[in-house]
Amino acid sequence: AYEIGQPGHPVRGYLDIDALLAVAKRVGADALHPGYGFLSESEALAQACELAEVTFVGPPPQVLRLTGDKVAAREAAVAAGLPVLRASAPLTEPAAAAAAAAAVGFPLFVKASAGGGGRGLRRVNRPEDLDDAVTSAIREAAAAFGDGTVFLEQALDRPRHIEVQVLGDATGEVVHLYERDCSVQRRHQKVVEVAPAPLLDAAVRDRLCADALAFARHVGYVNAGTVEFLVAADGSHTFMEMNPRIQVEHTVTEEVTGVDLVAAQLRVAGGATLADLGLSQESISIRGAAVQCRVTTEDPADGFRPDTGKITRYESPGGSGVRLDGATYQGAAVTPYFDSLLVKVTTRGADLEQATARARRALAEFRIRGVRTNVKFLHRLLAEEDFLAGGVTTSFLDDRPALFLGDGGTDRTSRL
Repeated sequence: AYEIGQPGHPVRGYLDIDALLAVAKRVGADALHPGYGFLSESEALAQACELAEVTFVGPPPQVLRLTGDKVAAREAAVAAGLPVLRASAPLTEPAAAAAAAAAVGFPLFVKASAGGGGRGLRRVNRPEDLDDAVTSAIREAAAAFGDGTVFLEQALDRPRHIEVQVLGDATGEVVHLYERDCSVQRRHQKVVEVAPAPLLDAAVRDRLCADALAFARHVGYVNAGTVEFLVAADGSHTFMEMNPRIQVEHTVTEEVTGVDLVAAQLRVAGGATLADLGLSQESISIRGAAVQCRVTTEDPADGFRPDTGKITRYESPGGSGVRLDGATYQGAAVTPYFDSLLVKVTTRGADLEQATARARRALAEFRIRGVRTNVKFLHRLLAEEDFLAGGVTTSFLDDRPALFLGDGGTDRTSRL
């Protein structure tokens, strides 16, 4: 571990490209893996790595430039033959929004052209709410991404959010590793992810995977990435965006395919082909099911407000089919400067029912003191009959406000 940044500025160091590359050169690192936050989608970082002769573990700068701009990515999807939602041209001020909205139709989303994670995103159901939504989205996008450009896009009611994992090499070969269902969301933030997507018609799965490959090939994609789609009740789907990085929820794909995606990233970045990795489309299959829960230091009973403090006790689960991805420990300090994600709990089983049962057991075995968490909320969520039945939509949590209320598990000293 090497110190970056300056005392008093905990985030700044992670955004300082020169400082990161200075450390890489000083210690003799020949590659840099950007993770899935901060500069993970930064064209500037990828370009700086090229100049510094440090391998960037991800796609080339031109791909990051294209996929990082939602408007450009949408145009590329159209060129690749993918279905898309109605959308407007880019907007930089509210004055032009009314005419654009009339063409798109309500309900619609105001979406930031750059960035992601729900920043600069507003749903608008009525024309009278449009100006305020566009103004606030432009302001938030400019603050978060340094680019206040937004556009309007048709909103679907109660779709499923399904994404396809792809992996490409420098020779142009690309494979998919099937799909993940990320429909359980709160304010456009994923909460629980499942692989494969439950109750997904085989023909729909084939179309999603084929379109993901078509898009990846069209943009010249190299390394690991995810193509995201919305799927309507009738099985029709539309392209959303591409995430040109490893994602938080990649663990469920690893568990059902047996492919170590991060190891594959490193080897592809080092010049290996998919053939060198023993990967072909025919060799990749799904076995069983996997569920990932994001344990966060948030209080569901208080609007998911992030909590901070010192972890005074930390006991984690284990056992067959339980995987933990995290770096927390007893005595660790949870600060307000970073994302509230504490640990990812991924469980696998022969089917969704078994994977979910293991997830509930794992959550019940956590003992976390000193900070509030969402553990009890997740435990209740996984007991919902509709979740266990599969095929839930993005409105799943919005339709169940009782899941958020009266959460005794948010007490700093209570047991599950």
